[in-house]
Amino acid sequence: MKICVMTLGCKVNKYESDALIYNLKLKGYQATDKFESADVYVINTCAVTAEAERKSRQMIARCKKYNENAKFFICGCASQKNSGQFLEKDATFVSGVAGKIKISEYIDKLAKHDRRLLKKRDRTEKPPKDYEDDLFAEQSRTRAYIKIQDGCDNFCSYCIIPYLRGRSRSRAIFSIINEVSKLSKDIKEVVLTGINVTDYKIDGKPSLLSILTELDTFGLRLRLSSMEDSLISEEFVEGLSRLDNFCPHFHLSLQSGSDSVLKRMNRHYTTKMFKQSVDLIRKYFPLAGITTDIIVGFPNESDEEFRQTYEFAKEVGFSQLHIFPYSNREGTVASKLYRDLPKSIKQKRFEELDKLNTQLKLDFIKKNKTGSVLIEEQIDGYYVGYTKNYIRCYIPANDKKASDGIIDGIVEVKIKEPFRDGALAKIK
Repeated sequence: MKICVMTLGCKVNKYESDALIYNLKLKGYQATDKFESADVYVINTCAVTAEAERKSRQMIARCKKYNENAKFFICGCASQKNSGQFLEKDATFVSGVAGKIKISEYIDKLAKHDRRLLKKRDRTEKPPKDYEDDLFAEQSRTRAYIKIQDGCDNFCSYCIIPYLRGRSRSRAIFSIINEVSKLSKDIKEVVLTGINVTDYKIDGKPSLLSILTELDTFGLRLRLSSMEDSLISEEFVEGLSRLDNFCPHFHLSLQSGSDSVLKRMNRHYTTKMFKQSVDLIRKYFPLAGITTDIIVGFPNESDEEFRQTYEFAKEVGFSQLHIFPYSNREGTVASKLYRDLPKSIKQKRFEELDKLNTQLKLDFIKKNKTGSVLIEEQIDGYYVGYTKNYIRCYIPANDKKASDGIIDGIVEVKIKEPFRDGALAKIK
C-alpha cells in the first residue's frame, strides 16, 4: 500500500508528518511526502489563517486527481477546529492535533479491511495536557528539525492556535538529547522547533539555554526556529555567545510596531522593550540575522499606526520581514471585539511594507563580507545553502573549489553581492 503524507503549515506540522512517515515505513508501507499517486493520503492540516484552512480542504480535491478512489486520513489544526468540513468531503478518518502517530494503527485496520474503522470516522479529541513523546522523525536533509515543545499560553487576541493546540507543554530533555544523538552522524545542523519554543521548561522553569548548552557538545550547528521578546535577557544572550555552535539568527516575533496595536493584540511588550532586546542581541552578535513576523491590517489599525510599524521596522533594521495580512479567525478575541479592515487596505499596506523588506534584505547582505555556509542542494548551476546568520548563498558550480562533494558540507565563503533571494558567494 502506498501512502502520501501531505503537510500544510508550520515546521511543527512538518516534523510530525516526518515522524508519521518514519513510523509507516517501519510497518512496511511505502510512505512518502511527495505529491503523487497513492492508495492513501494523510493530510496534516493548518488553521493559522483562513487561507491555510481553505488550502487544507482543497488538498483532498487535488489528491483525487491522482486517484479518485483513494482513502483520506485527516489530522492537524484545521480538523481540530472543524472536523465536519472534512467529513463532508468523504474523509475516511478525521482526527485533530492529538495522537497523530496513532493514524498508522487505523491505516493498519484499513489494510486488513477492518470495517469497524468506519463506525466512528471522527476521532478528534481534546488537546493533550502533557507532551506526547511518541514521535521520532527520520531526517532526509542535513538540517534536522527537532520538536521540543507544543501548545501556547500566550492567547494573543488574533490567534486561534492556543485553542487548537492546547496549553504549553515541554519535551523531556533526555528525549531530545536521545533523538539528536541518533541523528548526529547524518546531519550538520539542528533547528529546535515548537509552537512556542520560548516557553520550553524543565520542572516548570525556563530552560531553553540549558538544552542548547547540552546539545552544543554534539558539535552540530544549532538554531532556534522562533523566539518571543520575553526570552531575551543579558543572561540568555551572553550564554548563547559562549556556545561554540550557536547560529546567530534570531527570528524575534514583532507583529506590530505600534504600541496601541500591540496592546489590542495582547502582546506583552512595547516597541521600546523590543528595541532594547534587539540592541542586546547586537551587543553580543553584531552581525546577527534578526528576522520577524508582522501582521498588517489588524482590526482598527489606522494609517498612523501602520506608519509607526513601517518606521519601527526601518529603525530596527531587520534582515528580513515575514509579512501577513490580518486573517480573521472566528473564536478569537479580535474577531469578537474589533472591526476588520477592507482587503484593499491590507493589500496596500502589505505592498508598502514588502518594498521596505526588499531594501532591508539588501542592506543586511551588504554588511556581510564572509560567512560559513552549510551546502544543502544544487539549483540551476549553483550550490545553495545558508550562513550561520541565515543569508541564503549561491555558489556557482563552476567555482574551481566547488564540486558535488560539498553538498551536506560546510564551506567558508566570501559574500560578493545580492543575488536572487540571497547573495552570490565564492568559496574562500
